[in-house]
Amino acid sequence: MRTRIWKTVGLDVGDRRSFVYALDAEAELAWKGTISTTKAGMERHLGGRPRLRVVMEAGTHCHWLSWCLEGLGHEVVVADPRRVRQAVRHERKSDERDARFLAELAASGVAPKLLRPVQPKTAEQVADRALLMARRALVRARAGLIHNLRGLVKAVGHRLPSKSPGSMHKLDLSALPKGIASLVAEVMPVLQRMTEQIRQFDRKMEAIAETRYPETQLFRQVHGVGPITSLAYRLTLGDPKRFPKSREVGAYVGLAPGRHQSGDSDPQLRITKAGNPMLRSLLVQCAHYILGPHGQDSDLRRFGERIIERGGRFPKRRAVVAVARKLAILLHRLWITGEVYDPLRNTQAAAASSR
Repeated sequence: MRTRIWKTVGLDVGDRRSFVYALDAEAELAWKGTISTTKAGMERHLGGRPRLRVVMEAGTHCHWLSWCLEGLGHEVVVADPRRVRQAVRHERKSDERDARFLAELAASGVAPKLLRPVQPKTAEQVADRALLMARRALVRARAGLIHNLRGLVKAVGHRLPSKSPGSMHKLDLSALPKGIASLVAEVMPVLQRMTEQIRQFDRKMEAIAETRYPETQLFRQVHGVGPITSLAYRLTLGDPKRFPKSREVGAYVGLAPGRHQSGDSDPQLRITKAGNPMLRSLLVQCAHYILGPHGQDSDLRRFGERIIERGGRFPKRRAVVAVARKLAILLHRLWITGEVYDPLRNTQAAAASSR
């Protein structure tokens, strides 16, 4: 049997083992099997070959795998997992079927367009994003600990006073029963250390944003957008030119309504919640601030207030989501144009045109 020369490869990446489905120039099976999901495994099976097109789904390992495979001289397409799932639905799903599907797409030449390739991050960007994720995990852990303490105190007929999470370790416990007060007091140093570490992360991320990603200063022109959201936005979107229109960013972060149109039926659906959940959560927090008592008068705020005034079901919730989507679009526009942000630009333009 003649040795077939590999031309395209579908790589179904697993945590320890990955399934390889390789096709030759005639799109016929050249080799299939599992390899170790390590740099050595990739070099052993894919190194020393003529340039291949390798298609894989975006996931935990996609960044370092793309660096490794590009270093071996291959073209790498990192596919949007949502597009892959839509196209590869099957009652008998398997790693081999997934790898075969990716390989056949690569051989067809439509993979780069059909699968909406994800841009792999650099090693520096991966490290910076890991810092964001670590901070997020620490904030959640602190919130969980505070909720547990409140529950313990409530069970003995008392309540902890309202305080910001960063000030909880300064609570006066003199009104609590002795036994429960001593237990809560033992936890206070843990909360204090968590708060100090979160603040340390905040300072570090602000320095990173200023030195490595100066474009984040454009985002921070919007009142309510801070260094954490700015850095998360920059690292998640990567290259702003990926989006031909700024409107596409709203859908990319999962803040656009889903759609399931069929004939005369076109029901109103909830937002898709696709994309990065951390960035979406941060944008929603910014929207809450913009619509809150400390928010600055702006087109964004007035847009949200109009939605609230219309009423209906959950008007405040719908307004927050709509403002978060508008904010995602606005930040991309500022990034592309480099313009100075004018909070009431649309309002002033409308007033001028009506004269």
